[in-house]
Formats: sequence, structure tokens, C-alpha cells
Amino acid sequence: MVTDKPVLAIMRPEVYRERSLQVANEIGFCPIMIPVVELEGQIDENFEPFVKRVLENKTDYVIFTSANGIDYSLKNVGDERKEEFLAALKNIKIISIGPTTKEKLEELGLMGSVLPGEYSSKGIVSFLDKSDIKGKIIDIPRSFHGTEVLPTELTKSGAEVHETFVYTLKIPDNPNVEDLIEKAVMGEIDAFAFTSSMMVRNFLEIAENMGEKEAVLDVLNESVVGAIGVPTAETLESYGVTVDAVPDNFTFEELLQTIYEIVRTR
Repeated sequence: MVTDKPVLAIMRPEVYRERSLQVANEIGFCPIMIPVVELEGQIDENFEPFVKRVLENKTDYVIFTSANGIDYSLKNVGDERKEEFLAALKNIKIISIGPTTKEKLEELGLMGSVLPGEYSSKGIVSFLDKSDIKGKIIDIPRSFHGTEVLPTELTKSGAEVHETFVYTLKIPDNPNVEDLIEKAVMGEIDAFAFTSSMMVRNFLEIAENMGEKEAVLDVLNESVVGAIGVPTAETLESYGVTVDAVPDNFTFEELLQTIYEIVRTR
């Protein structure tokens, strides 16, 4: 690909394509978007007890760690109970990670959600530690692949924590994922934006299945690599990848802006 703009690999789920490409283009990248993660809803045995606690106003806090957690919670609740569920949530303290999650809640009429200063699991723990959460009931509907920092630390603080996994992430059944590895090995990509630990693992699993894992690791260490937050950065580092960019606020827009500022100096 011949371009004066730095080429950025975006590997987010397909549902984010339009917005991701728009943001990347506006910042100044020539983006290549080939998802290496796919969203898939799920319902586990903890979901109905979660709904029951919310409807009976027994939950003190509900923590949404992503807009996906909101969407899949509502899909699992179903149309017949959706309005009742949303009405019940208005009587509960809601914590959201990041402005995108907060905006999604506001679209649903949930205007009072709290946004911690640091958009991360650690930020939520730090925020709630300032309150007396001992004995409080906290529900977390989230991804199956979410970090264990949040429930572990909240439990240590004395809270009664309940998790329910409302969606998961998997490798897409899409032959284009191999194109991404080939472009990377050919040196056609200047920067990589990783927005989850699962994305890192899937990307490298695809490379390994193609016999290109070591080559891809070399490429990553020669390119600008960005991670949306500390857990994602730590996952990359566990593979020996140097992380160049972690934004102060863990949003996709800030991640790309941070990456772009580094790319421009190289």
C-alpha cells in the first residue's frame, strides 16, 4: 500500500468498523481494519439471579465495564422485561468504565451513572474504596474474558460480588485475518492498536497457526504498538512486546491520538 499517511492496524469487532475508521481517518492514519475478535452473547447460571436482585432492589451497585455489557445484558433480559429492568436500574447506583459506557447508559435513560476518574477496573476499585462497601452487594455483568482485578479487589474490600458473563470474544471465522498477518510480516503496517487482552492473544494465535509468530513479534517490536489500558499492555509485554503508547484515559480515540503522536516523531 502506497500512502503518505502512517498505516494503522485496527482489530476491533466488526460492529465498531464505521466509527473506528472514521476516528482513524480524522486523526491522520491510513487504517486497515481486519477484526481478530468477534462478539458473541452468552447466558450463564448467574444471570437470572442478577436480574432478580436488580428487580427486587437488593443490589447496591451495578458495574458496567463496557457498552457491550449493557447491550448483551438487555438482550438476555428480553423485550418483555426490558422496561421493568431499566426502571429498576434507576434505583441502583451504577458505575461505568469510560465515557462510551456512560453515554450508552444515558441513551437508555440512566442518567445518574458514576464515571470514575480512571477508566479501568483499578480506577473503579480506587473509587469505591473511598466509600464503605463492606457488605454491599455488587453485580458485574461483563465479558467472559474480563480481568479478575475488579471482583477480586472488591471482595477484598468486603463487598459481596456477583459476576455474570453476558458475552464472550472469539476469533472470527474470516479468512481476512490471515491477510492482516501477511501485511504485518511484509512490513506494510506502521502501528498497531490493541483494545483488549483477548485481541492480543487472538492476533498472536493466528500468527502462530500460520507459522509466523516469531516474525510478527519482531514486527511489533519494530512498529508503534498501542494498548488501551494497563491489562492489555501487560498482556503484550508478557509476549515480549514493547508497548509504546497507553493513553491516560482508556478510550479508543485517545489511544489512536497517542499512537499518532509517537508515529509522527519516528
